[in-house]
Amino acid sequence: MAVLNKIRQRSVFLIVIIALALFSFVIGDLIRNGGAISQKAENTIATINGKDIDRTDFARKVEAASRNFGTSGSSIQAVNYVWNQEVRQAVFEEQFEELGITIGEEQVNQLLEESLANNPTFQNEAGVFDKAKMQEYVANIQATSPQAYQQWLDYEVSISKGAIEETYLNMIKAGVGSTLKEGELAYKIENDNVDIKYVQLPFSSIKDEEIKVADAEIQSYIDKHASQYVGEASRSIRYVMFSETPSQEDEDQIKAEVASLLNDRAEFNKSTNATDSVSGFRNVENVEEFVNENSGIKFDDRFKFKKDLPTAVADTLYNIAVGGVFGPYKDGEYIKISRVVAQKQLPDSVKASHILISWEGLRTAGDLKRTKEEAKTLADSIVNVVKNDKSKFSVLAPEFSADNSNKDKGGDLGYFVPGAMVPAFNDYCFENKTGDMGVVETQFGYHVIHIEDQKNEQKAIKVATVARKIEPSEKTINTIFTETTKFQIAAKDKDFEEVSKENELTVRPVNKIKELDENIPGLGARRAIVQWAFNEESEVGDVKRFDVPEGYAVVQLTAKASKGTMSVKDASASVKTILINEKKAEMLKSKISAKSVEDIAKNQAQVVKTASALNMKTPTISGAGTEPKVIGTAFALEVGGVSNPIVGNNGVYVVEVTKKTPASGLDTYISYAAQASKAQANVVNSKVFEALKEAAEIEDKRAKFY
Repeated sequence: MAVLNKIRQRSVFLIVIIALALFSFVIGDLIRNGGAISQKAENTIATINGKDIDRTDFARKVEAASRNFGTSGSSIQAVNYVWNQEVRQAVFEEQFEELGITIGEEQVNQLLEESLANNPTFQNEAGVFDKAKMQEYVANIQATSPQAYQQWLDYEVSISKGAIEETYLNMIKAGVGSTLKEGELAYKIENDNVDIKYVQLPFSSIKDEEIKVADAEIQSYIDKHASQYVGEASRSIRYVMFSETPSQEDEDQIKAEVASLLNDRAEFNKSTNATDSVSGFRNVENVEEFVNENSGIKFDDRFKFKKDLPTAVADTLYNIAVGGVFGPYKDGEYIKISRVVAQKQLPDSVKASHILISWEGLRTAGDLKRTKEEAKTLADSIVNVVKNDKSKFSVLAPEFSADNSNKDKGGDLGYFVPGAMVPAFNDYCFENKTGDMGVVETQFGYHVIHIEDQKNEQKAIKVATVARKIEPSEKTINTIFTETTKFQIAAKDKDFEEVSKENELTVRPVNKIKELDENIPGLGARRAIVQWAFNEESEVGDVKRFDVPEGYAVVQLTAKASKGTMSVKDASASVKTILINEKKAEMLKSKISAKSVEDIAKNQAQVVKTASALNMKTPTISGAGTEPKVIGTAFALEVGGVSNPIVGNNGVYVVEVTKKTPASGLDTYISYAAQASKAQANVVNSKVFEALKEAAEIEDKRAKFY
């Protein structure tokens, strides 16, 4: 009691102490995590023109995009898809706000009506869009499915944004166009012609090896054209693979296990406390059950021709008597034993027609209200009719068949091979005779079938096969892991390439990986490797092991490049070619001293060539290639005029104009002006977005989270 009294007396003091402790805990946590500003930064995936993109909202959209992509798209593809949408929305919204472009509720409703007009969900009995049905649908999903309702809200937003964007782009399109003078110019560019004779001194006449280009020259060129040689941040790696492949010992062990299934064996039965005799594959009566219990591949209850059997053992299996056993044998990734359980004569292809009778509830039924019993009655009556008069088949198929792919062809399915149809349909067609008609039930409905022809009857066998996949044992997996670990340790202390050679491993280099790449050549989608390579703590020379489906990849980071002007090494491939051609051009120009194309051709062991009806719209010279500069120079000359040496795309040229044919002209150039205006309007959508995107200030943090 005395203690409680002392606590009460010091209650205010204790409260202050506890408050200070809590305060220090909160402040300490903020400091450790970089403070509130840092917390905000961690929840921001990007900042576009000062607007933060919330990471949680972005992730929700990525998840929705991934669902829409299904198995055909990867997570990073979904991220990039959402990113492009977010950037487009951000840069356009800034323009909308500045110009005051908005869209009203009535406009949105009108757009919804237009976009949903053909959706049966929102149509009345007359097949016309019904606003009340739309409102009913929205109210229903709002009450029953939050996810569907959110999708509807997102759809409304996208409709609204699309309309505002269209308005904005239409305003820009209204401001672009071409005058009649521009139309006249377009006409002349297309229809003015010039004939020339010319001599070409091709760049290929000088070998690249004869031209020396110094790194300083490449650097100078990069400096003069810096905007063309801006590189993204990148990383380069090299790796070796340790594949978890089964050893010969593993294969031999699996072969022995499969072989042990062939013969009868004694097995102790705990329930009866006695030893039972268990039938092996040679003698077991229920072969299908045995296969399904002991095989990695289920029993295949089909007859097969020789061509359908594994190539390496086809001759042997095909000639074994019924009941005969073969194996163990290797077939691809499996060790197998096979037993021939039946054989018969079958055609290798059948031609048939059918009338599909569906009933309510099947996906082939459409709007049918027919019951299954009614469908069976109808199918039986049809088969009775066509058995009496085969010509009726093609008449009844268009009227009753639910198979729209062939009903108008009288139900004709053409020729098909065994296994092409569902089992029941397949069995009827291949196990009966030409001319037979009958009714077969499948998951699609009742089929009235007419077998019209059967070709190439031959022996077919039914084979029961027990298959075990050849997989690495635990011992092999442990050995590979040990080898991988030893290599990883050695590669950290020694030269990666040398250690790889010592272990007879192939080193695979991968250069210029971008921050948002996910595919590594030879490894597939390995986002974790890219993220490690771009991690601030990863240094050139670092080595790390990654688990991959095939085993392990040991990766070394070999180079890091920051965003900015490309280095001489990175730009060399493209710049060197340009500089080589520039030097070749000077060398070729220095060889030209004569004034006429004939003399130049003679002096340089070339031939004078001619080209007719050249125009500036398609500046291509037959035999020389695309040469706009050469053709442009020709149009600037008078007839008989000879040019100075012209450096083109493929060499140095001297041309002489032999004829100029101006276009006859038109009374009006409205059509050409309209074409030019349309061409300009067609690029507005893409060009405007690219311009806004280029001008925007974008801080992209996607790589930190994905």
